[in-house]
Amino acid sequence: MRTTLSRLTALLCGLLLSAAATAEEAVLNVYNWSDYIAKDTVANFEKESHIRVKYDVFDTDETLQAKLLSGRAGYDVVVPSSTFMAKQIEAGVYMKLDKSKLPNLVNLDPVLMKIIASMDPKNLYGVPYAWGTTGMGINITKLQKVLGHEAVLDSWDLMFRPELLAKVSCGVNMLDSPTDVFPVVLKYIGRDPNSKSPADYQAAYAVLKKLRPYITQFNSSGYINDLANGDICLALGYSGDVNIARNRAQEAHRSYELRYVTPKGNIPIWFDLMGIPKDSNHPEAAHKWINYILRPDVSAGITNEVFYPSANLAARKLTKPVIANDPNVYPPDALLKTMYVELPLPSDITRLMNRMWAELKSGR
Repeated sequence: MRTTLSRLTALLCGLLLSAAATAEEAVLNVYNWSDYIAKDTVANFEKESHIRVKYDVFDTDETLQAKLLSGRAGYDVVVPSSTFMAKQIEAGVYMKLDKSKLPNLVNLDPVLMKIIASMDPKNLYGVPYAWGTTGMGINITKLQKVLGHEAVLDSWDLMFRPELLAKVSCGVNMLDSPTDVFPVVLKYIGRDPNSKSPADYQAAYAVLKKLRPYITQFNSSGYINDLANGDICLALGYSGDVNIARNRAQEAHRSYELRYVTPKGNIPIWFDLMGIPKDSNHPEAAHKWINYILRPDVSAGITNEVFYPSANLAARKLTKPVIANDPNVYPPDALLKTMYVELPLPSDITRLMNRMWAELKSGR
């Protein structure tokens, strides 16, 4: 009798543990950038895994970081930029990945993974979701109308020379992100884009103040539709966002031409990485999601819809040729070699940038 009871107790315990594990797998909370996923990505994962996904979006790294540093993020997978993730790794907000649960890591480009390792040593915490560059989104038709057909549209002068920007009366967008804007301005004025000198940032700020009267808006996500709808004609923006806007304008049969431009001279390359916060309640489900995203067909499906390149070598073969062969999506090797990575900065520099950025936006 006792033996039977013991077996029954063991069986019940096993069932309870199994039920607990099933409950742990039942839900997944994902926090990603806006306009950054295919329409069927989440639905297909839910169908295959039987895990319900709560999918939320943000439009700045600062928004995500505030949640992570609070210690109560409430998410199982987040997608910070590599620069921000490097500082967050130092702060201890992520759990190490269990790579035995991520067999699709074999699909990743070793060249790009080496670059990412400069911010995530040994690639212990982050897995690339997508990557891109920062350049200019331009409405060719409208800009030629206000600037003339001889205007040089592939130079940073268009965005950063006040006498030129003053002529752009059809709307100008600046990314609402000091960590993206200051490095580009620093490079433009001949300074180190990863400078740790306050004087360099003061010099960049002086340039931005001269531009302020001609900046219509500061936006890091809504500018996609604004560009597509013709409400603005010049934007400092991300490669994929501008290409999404171009595609939407074409689908709507707009009368103007949109183009993503990588201005002459070096431009920044960045990566958005999937990571699992330490306070994740569903780490098993999180690993399943990351491994799912790394599947070539899934990764290619995302690129086909959002126009951001994947670090997944196998996925490129499944990407639409018009996208895979577009140098504005997948930069050629010669251009790739000239790009720079934005590195984490000391806290005092970050505070200085944020203070000056608030002043810039307020127009003081």
